[in-house]
Amino acid sequence: MQSIGPLIIVEGPKNSKVPFSRSLYLNCDEKVLIDTGANPKDLLKVEEEYGVKLILNTHYHPDHTQHNHLFPNAEKWMNPIEYETARTIEGIARSNGVYQEWGEEGIKLWKENLPLEWIQNLGEISGTYDYETEYSFGGIKVIMLHTPGHTSGLASPYFPDLGVAFVSDYDMTAFGPWYNGTDGDIEDFIKSGERLLELDADTYITGHQKGVFSKQEFKEAMKRYLAIINKRDEKIENYVSKGFTFDELSRVGIFYPKRTLEIPIFRTWERGGIRKHLQRLGIIISETDGALVSCR
Repeated sequence: MQSIGPLIIVEGPKNSKVPFSRSLYLNCDEKVLIDTGANPKDLLKVEEEYGVKLILNTHYHPDHTQHNHLFPNAEKWMNPIEYETARTIEGIARSNGVYQEWGEEGIKLWKENLPLEWIQNLGEISGTYDYETEYSFGGIKVIMLHTPGHTSGLASPYFPDLGVAFVSDYDMTAFGPWYNGTDGDIEDFIKSGERLLELDADTYITGHQKGVFSKQEFKEAMKRYLAIINKRDEKIENYVSKGFTFDELSRVGIFYPKRTLEIPIFRTWERGGIRKHLQRLGIIISETDGALVSCR
């Protein structure tokens, strides 16, 4: 485990690759853990050596909340936008695009296949934190910045005195920005990414993959990262110009590898992401045959 002052980075397996994520422990009297997607053995080691009294989940996605249940005696807080949504299976299904793509039947299948641990992890969340408010945990100042785009409520913990920002799913991976749930938004993603660059921070910690960036490294990575959005636009416009319908386009593999699109949740997110780009490009989906028509 790597430390940056009083902050301890707890890694997930395979360099915190999805379906895991990086966690951040604040070594102070309040014993605060941010996100619980790290290696469960290492999280239990943190519990044994330091103790965990409070968990702050940056958002509700399972790779960031999946080990909440390992800390039955800790308080668990979620951002105020996602708090109510995260407490019901139906709310999660709607936020993930399941209802949007497949209706009530899709929610029924979602319920049947949703891991019970995820329901438990979210069900244990008992409170919320405030955005843009300075908290002090044992003298460690942290502000939970509201950085929507990935989800509507995503928070990015910023430690102004330490010059550190924990940027969660602004992860700089080759996959690119993820805003594919119903509660994701491309323009918000771009704005929040730009806001993170404006912070007075020297160190950026991502939730996945590489992990720790200097300010200059993060700036350069963000430019490449956000550029993927325009590349997706170009790919989609190309297929639209060839007469692809929405269903045909959703099978190409704009976001996820084509071979993975038979997995229901990946297909759901693929369709949701494409819908957002079509809206951004001013392209309407025909309700009768799924034809794609530009309104520009």
